[in-house]
Amino acid sequence: MTTENTPLSSQIERNIADLRMLANAEYRKPASTRIIAIANQKGGVGKTTSAVNLAAGLAMGGLSVLVIDADAQGNASSALGVAHPVGTPSTYDVMIGGAELEDVLQPCPDVEGILVCPATIDLSGAEIELVDVPGRESRLKAALSRYVAAHHEIDIILIDCPPSLGLVTLNVMVAADEVLIPIQAEYYALEGLSQLWNTVERVGASMNPGLRVSGMLLTMSDKRTRLSEEVESEVRAHFPHHTFETVIPRSVRISEAPSYAQTAITYDPRNVGAIAYRKAALELCDRLAAAL
Repeated sequence: MTTENTPLSSQIERNIADLRMLANAEYRKPASTRIIAIANQKGGVGKTTSAVNLAAGLAMGGLSVLVIDADAQGNASSALGVAHPVGTPSTYDVMIGGAELEDVLQPCPDVEGILVCPATIDLSGAEIELVDVPGRESRLKAALSRYVAAHHEIDIILIDCPPSLGLVTLNVMVAADEVLIPIQAEYYALEGLSQLWNTVERVGASMNPGLRVSGMLLTMSDKRTRLSEEVESEVRAHFPHHTFETVIPRSVRISEAPSYAQTAITYDPRNVGAIAYRKAALELCDRLAAAL
């Protein structure tokens, strides 16, 4: 029989307290548009999930957000309810075809305050096509610079990177102000991280001065297991100032949401995963404000 002292009851109480806190929280806007790459060359660590849910959390906090889907799979576009069949004006057209960013943007139908630059399967050929394009590594930066110059109302631009360190990701790194790395709370969490870190440093040194890793977000954590606790401790020990206090738990609702073309936050707002992403969005705002 369930009592008030059971873990389930405690979780419900925490969720209610968190929802009250979030309802009264101040989501501070950056002084100027910030461009954040969501990157990790490992697949399945929660890049896209983090990008779309952070976007939803930020928009619900009153910020104006642009999400650029730079992954040919187009999962971020799907999760935000934006149509992206073959032929849809997309990130590919911006990077390869010379299209202006504002001409390919679509509003997110479920969350006011989010614009989306969708991705289509066409982007899968960009790695090859960019090889012979003049200024190949700065195509996205040029398009973003023109857009931001004309749209100062955009507070944060989140770019969902593909799970690789190719030319598309390089374009994102050159365009971004900072990199946020989702890290799955599992055994190989830090594997390959040094390669990504070195890539960020090289791009920052040669093509985008000031680029830095600004944060690491632990995802898919299961507090019931010792492994998740050990991984979290290890990540915090290695990167104490970069690791978000907020940890994203493993949640069935987070996994289900994309199949309904929604973020976890719109699919089940009271779910522990949705609440965690809203808290992470609030923490992101505080981190951006503190970095100024």
